[in-house]
Amino acid sequence: MNDKIRNMNSQTSAIYGMAFIGALIYFMQHATSFGTGVLGFFKALVWPAVLVYKLLEFLKM
Repeated sequence: MNDKIRNMNSQTSAIYGMAFIGALIYFMQHATSFGTGVLGFFKALVWPAVLVYKLLEFLKM
C-alpha cells in the first residue's frame, strides 16, 4: 500500500512540475518588465489551485 501511495505522489509531482514549467514559460514570454516577470513566477506557482477552484465552482461541488 505504501509503495502505491509513493508512486502516485511521484506521478502527481511530475505532472505538477511539467505544468509549472509550461506556465512559467508562458508567463515569462508575456512579461514586459522585471516586475511582471516576478508576478508571472508567482502566478505559475498558484495557477493549479485557481484552476481546481474554478472547476469545482463550475461543477457546483
